Amino acid sequence: MDDVAASRVLDCQGLQCPLPVVKTAQEFKKLEVGETLELLATDPGVEPDMRAWTNRTGNELVKIERVGEVFHVLLRRAK
Repeated sequence: MDDVAASRVLDCQGLQCPLPVVKTAQEFKKLEVGETLELLATDPGVEPDMRAWTNRTGNELVKIERVGEVFHVLLRRAK
């Protein structure tokens, strides 16, 4: 995804809400502050869900990009 490389990739393709959010929260516990996670998901609800999750947790939503049926969501751990 452009010029920011993900520290980790989390593949949630085929999973429906709330699983991508739950798995993202679990994976974020393994990241250091400043590291990034690329979430791959096919559930269209992932876009509003990730916006809400980052607003609630204080982490950063770097980018959301859709390639075909797959959403590539780049997130950065802020705290």
